Amino acid sequence: MVKDFPKSDKFRPAGYAFLIQQFDLQVLPHWHTSETGGSVHQRIVESDGRIREILPKDYWPGDVQVNHLEFALKYDGINLEILFGVFSKIDTEELVSWITAKPHGQYTRRVWYLYEWITGKQLQIGDLTNGNYVDLLNKDGYYTTQGRRIRRQRIRDNMLGNSKFCPVVRRTETMLKFENSDLSKRCRNILAGYPAKFLKRAVSYLYTKETKSSFAIEHITPNATRTERFISLLHIAGKDDFVNKDALVDLQNRIVDPRYANKDYRDNQNYVGEMVAWQQEKIHFISPRPQDISDLMKGLILSHEEMDKSQLHPVIHAAVVAFGFVFMHPFEDGNGRIHRFLIHNILARHGFTPEGLIFPISAAMLNDMDAYDTALESFSKPLIPLIDYTLDEDGKMNVRNQTAFYYRYPDMTIIAEALFVFIRTTIEKELVEELNFLKNYDVTKKAIRDIVDMPDRQIDLFIRFCLQNHGVISSKKRKSHFAELTEDEVQKMQSAIQKAYQ
Repeated sequence: MVKDFPKSDKFRPAGYAFLIQQFDLQVLPHWHTSETGGSVHQRIVESDGRIREILPKDYWPGDVQVNHLEFALKYDGINLEILFGVFSKIDTEELVSWITAKPHGQYTRRVWYLYEWITGKQLQIGDLTNGNYVDLLNKDGYYTTQGRRIRRQRIRDNMLGNSKFCPVVRRTETMLKFENSDLSKRCRNILAGYPAKFLKRAVSYLYTKETKSSFAIEHITPNATRTERFISLLHIAGKDDFVNKDALVDLQNRIVDPRYANKDYRDNQNYVGEMVAWQQEKIHFISPRPQDISDLMKGLILSHEEMDKSQLHPVIHAAVVAFGFVFMHPFEDGNGRIHRFLIHNILARHGFTPEGLIFPISAAMLNDMDAYDTALESFSKPLIPLIDYTLDEDGKMNVRNQTAFYYRYPDMTIIAEALFVFIRTTIEKELVEELNFLKNYDVTKKAIRDIVDMPDRQIDLFIRFCLQNHGVISSKKRKSHFAELTEDEVQKMQSAIQKAYQ
């Protein structure tokens, strides 16, 4: 990995980098930057994982803007957010002339279709009447849907979304490794190694663990009623499709304090921040403007329906919907818990999670909050400087610039990779540890009963006290709860616990 690469006047930005400079676009950083002017072709991985590609000078597409559009699609890939900015400023006559000069070219057809799809405006070009259909996204480079044929440009639109919400997820080496590892099958193989009686007992604990972890991520300690309500929702996560407006509103009403239940999407500007000093707040995330929420959420729901039909990999599907939802923050309260619930909902509905089981994904996130925050910040951190906002002394925020396109066209590759990691950790660590705990617990109970024939409740209490104190019961707890036991019995029982749990 090369962290620093010497800049040179002979290197000229090309593709998206050229267009961003030409049109002075304020956009989120693209994962791939192209330059020309090198003596050899070089591919440099920067410290943040982004790729800088230096191409020989012969690759320079010239000073014509439309040529850089073709170059961008060929070498930089698809970035709908940048294209949105370019299409709002480009000379349409120049664009029409370029397209009509070679209307059957795969890149001109893509640019032509994307211009009309993004802007809603039709260029003065006649429909194509012959030629093969071209996939809008290369299936080797991107995750795609089954697609729909567009006769006008003879394009197959196989993107993950629609003009209201359309994320991109790239097929990186990391993604392909996770796909090939087949985590769903790995989970079933692990479960097959344990007796069914352990699984039944483990499931109850896992539902509770997932619930408490999801609340804990938001620094909330729920009471027994709220805990039970959330657990009951998790039990039906695999039965119903919650990604529609009515279901989401109902879900929000069921998991938050009734006083903060919403009847519709929010009508105010919300954000995530923390107080760092008197009347001084550090802003971590700014959600879309309230007037943009309805369209964005319609787009998210339609995208979900298209991915459902296309049988997209469940983890990719879950990442796009759940994280897309939390970035929109459509409600006053409960967005984070709904976001994590939707992960379970999609994985369970598509059979990725074994029936009747739940992955304690929130526990994996809680145990590695740095990784969870990094995933969220891959989108939120570069977004903050692009938003023009004011914050008054009462904490009321006002966003003054257009921002919907930032949330409409996100690249969610890093986020999908992170979700794969959390799911792997859940399966190979959280689940295994719980099953092993129960297995050891049964062994320990039998060993203790062989030493002293105690009631089950007392055995459970003795084990719990020892596990809380590094395998040894404290003198205080022993005196208050187990004064009837001899020193020899206590030593033997402690040894049984230490042997089982080491």
